[in-house]
Amino acid sequence: MPTVIKEASHTFSEYLLIPGYSSKECVPANVSLKSPLVKFKRGEEPSLSVNIPMVSAVMQSVSDDKLAVALAREGGVSFIYCSQSIEDEAAMVARTKAYKAGFVVSDSNIRPQDTLEDVLKLKERTGHSTVAVTEDGTAEGKLLGIVTGRDYRVSRMAPDEKVETFMTPLSKLITAPEGTSLKEANDIIWDYKLNSLPIVGKDGKLKYFVFRKDYDEHKRHTNENLDAKKRYVVGAGINTRDYAERVPALVKAGADVLCIDSSEGFTEWQKITIDFIREKYGDKVKVGAGNVVDAEGFRYLADCGADFVKVGIGGGSICITRETKGIGRGQASALLDVCKARDEYFEETGVYVPVCSDGGIVHDHHITLALAMGADFVMLGRYFARFDESPSHKILINGNLMKEYWGEGSNRARNWQRYDLGGSAKLSFEEGVDSYVPYAGKLGDNVQRTLAKVRSTMCNCGALTIAELQKKAKLTLVSSVSIVEGGAHDVMLKNKQ
Repeated sequence: MPTVIKEASHTFSEYLLIPGYSSKECVPANVSLKSPLVKFKRGEEPSLSVNIPMVSAVMQSVSDDKLAVALAREGGVSFIYCSQSIEDEAAMVARTKAYKAGFVVSDSNIRPQDTLEDVLKLKERTGHSTVAVTEDGTAEGKLLGIVTGRDYRVSRMAPDEKVETFMTPLSKLITAPEGTSLKEANDIIWDYKLNSLPIVGKDGKLKYFVFRKDYDEHKRHTNENLDAKKRYVVGAGINTRDYAERVPALVKAGADVLCIDSSEGFTEWQKITIDFIREKYGDKVKVGAGNVVDAEGFRYLADCGADFVKVGIGGGSICITRETKGIGRGQASALLDVCKARDEYFEETGVYVPVCSDGGIVHDHHITLALAMGADFVMLGRYFARFDESPSHKILINGNLMKEYWGEGSNRARNWQRYDLGGSAKLSFEEGVDSYVPYAGKLGDNVQRTLAKVRSTMCNCGALTIAELQKKAKLTLVSSVSIVEGGAHDVMLKNKQ
């Protein structure tokens, strides 16, 4: 007969936190959300941490280099998706590591022989009013001038007028040489009252722009997640098929941490992959593993040498693994079981293996619940797919702006490697869907709003750190009628325009 767990499998929505005593020092401004990203020994500090407990999922529609920069700027980490060629993934990692805060590679470029109509189309596509005029129309071409909104008037100029006739030429521009520090660049901007400063190489080719508007933004990001060389920390996904070729390329590109992307991680394939990394790199290369949903699965991956373990099967908003295959577990039940095993493992071995809660996050307060239940950080897909920085397209549906969002197990992604059972190289059936999510604007604005809620709830529980929250948290299961009571009820709501 099978083993039957009689307790029901619970989700985050079935729990509430009970408030605890809060001292006068327990205010959101004093809350630290720093959390370990990789394993460490008792009495030591982890070699990698996150300043906020949020990482982005290994997904085509979520994690590319643009989102990696935006999330690292806020204090988190992105895991670049691996359902692409090794060369393309390594290039995304390299671009993230090469990114200089405040130094922007121009994405609005045009040739001098192009027209005003071309400028307007480019502005509409990128949303940027500063356009670099380069010899070949690329971001790395020889700089000849720039075009801003002050250089033309649509009502008084013909659409076919050449850019070279109305651009501000290089001879009238103030530029700075490659190697100029951000402080020096900002000093030049303020001294000459500029809106932008082109950074130019010795060969005359455009390297970057430094913008006045970015100065205040840079000052706001005091929580950036940086490595020892002041570069953004970035992760990368790998699979259990081509790891022998993919891992060296990602390590060479500068990936700080790897993560085995798999729908189910309690397998020998993960051990083989981790063994390869340990034999080739020792403990220098950090790699997370998963996903699992019980103590036995955690113990297996911890013994294999995983630097962190991901928890969750079938709880993602685009995942239909439970529906298709009948495997998985409610995310709250899985997390509580695994985190208990993590603490027992720490007591036995003196090695703390961080737990990542992956999936099941519907509302912002679910993040706080996941942390209270023992997670060190959460992995989010749908959450980040909604933002400007994700790689998917915006689309208007029934008057509402949406963004595309699809699962790695969908027919669109065709990421058969993450469902590796040792068979043929194909996707036999779907375990994910192709969908849309409501467009939500900039990542930074939304993340800060979410974290404000997390900090506030932690203060209600009398906790100033995640570790303190996990010790002090009191959780209660709620009934179906209690859930109804928790929202607006028995009133007529005003229409929100």
